[in-house]
Amino acid sequence: MAGTLFSILLSWGKNFMGLTDLFIDWVPMYNKFRSVSSILVVAEFCIPLLAVLAVKELIQKPDILKNNIKYLYISLGATGGIALLFAVTPKLFFSSFISGAEMQALQSLPPEHIRTVIANLTDMRVAIFTADAWRSFFIVAIGGILVWLFINKRIKAEWMAAGILLLCLTDMWDVNKRYLNDNDFVPENNQRQLFGLSPTDQHILEDTAKYYRVLNMATSTFNDGITPYRHKVIGGYHAAKLRRYQDLIDVHLQSEMMALQQGIIQSQGEMDSLNAGQFKVLNMLNAKWIIMPARDGVTIPIENPYAMGNAWFVDNIRFVDNADDEINALKAIDLRKEAVADKKYAPVLEGFQPAPADPASSIRLTGYDSDFVTYAVDAKKDELAIFSEIYYPKGWQIVIDGQPAEMLRANYTLRALPVPAGRHTVEFRFDPQSIRVTDGVAYAALIIMLLTALFVVYNAVRHNNRP
Repeated sequence: MAGTLFSILLSWGKNFMGLTDLFIDWVPMYNKFRSVSSILVVAEFCIPLLAVLAVKELIQKPDILKNNIKYLYISLGATGGIALLFAVTPKLFFSSFISGAEMQALQSLPPEHIRTVIANLTDMRVAIFTADAWRSFFIVAIGGILVWLFINKRIKAEWMAAGILLLCLTDMWDVNKRYLNDNDFVPENNQRQLFGLSPTDQHILEDTAKYYRVLNMATSTFNDGITPYRHKVIGGYHAAKLRRYQDLIDVHLQSEMMALQQGIIQSQGEMDSLNAGQFKVLNMLNAKWIIMPARDGVTIPIENPYAMGNAWFVDNIRFVDNADDEINALKAIDLRKEAVADKKYAPVLEGFQPAPADPASSIRLTGYDSDFVTYAVDAKKDELAIFSEIYYPKGWQIVIDGQPAEMLRANYTLRALPVPAGRHTVEFRFDPQSIRVTDGVAYAALIIMLLTALFVVYNAVRHNNRP
């Protein structure tokens, strides 16, 4: 009960900022929740658990409730009775079914339309509210009848428990179908139409390069869920973008895309004549193909000859005082020849002296998947490699010829790695220790649950077989 009430208080968020701020500031990981209402999973666990414990107690000691039948009626009145009042007189308990923010937004409509919109919204929401209130009333009533029949020995405990389980299943099925129903499944030919292979896609996919990125400027670049179906993209959509990448979007990519679009239009689709310095961050991110809009919904693929590739060696690395200096320096330096990093990463390069890259040195991508990237390196001398992959240190294991190595963050978002002279295989593999630990705990818990279930079944069979 305490856990339930406490999680509800936390879910109030801005309506109870004293408690919310306390948890955000002092409880580890709490500020990682996307929404404070996520804490209601605690209540969603505790309330059914409390109900199960109550049913268990009722089955083991039925006379307690039978001798105090008034508590059954009180609980029915406190739940089913309130639900019935909501169903019969919904407007009695709420002065309005439209929020203050919505009322303010409606003021932009012509005065003669506002009353009609308010009436329609109110009727629709009252209907939804009433339907759920009736549903709650019938669930409580049926549950109460099952309990009453059991304590009066009209049905066995097994039938009461089975009835409650069936009631819960029916309720959950009905509610869950609101979120995932038959209309959410579409025929395969509709999917083909949505993710169909356009002439632009076909042209880009003919590129034999092992890995490159696509910048789609014919759509909402950073809210695009279609282009990533076929290509690795600069944009795309995710509910929780990395903060550093969002910084890169805000500070550089938006302005570079505008300059790029204007330049392509002026040069009539030719990129060779453009100033690559205007979109150097896009080149750093290996945006090899640009999808540009044309008339009648048609798109045009344009190859970017300035894309820097998957990895390259630099002549020098410049250390700056803080993150602001680092992201701003991307405008001022030649990213093909130089890198910039926060000075806190300087110890990673201790004993390594950057020098102009040897033109004969090479680095190429040989393998790529969601959890590993491998490169073949032929370094004629000690080189500093920059990788067109987002730096995220947690969980990534780096090895050079099987020996552990340490990377650093360069160019605000990318990975950098000192590579000794010679032929090497560099591998980045995502293998966090935390995943292995939690997997072990999960599998151990599952085995314990299965063994417990088998033991319970064995005891029940042995008990029934006794003479």
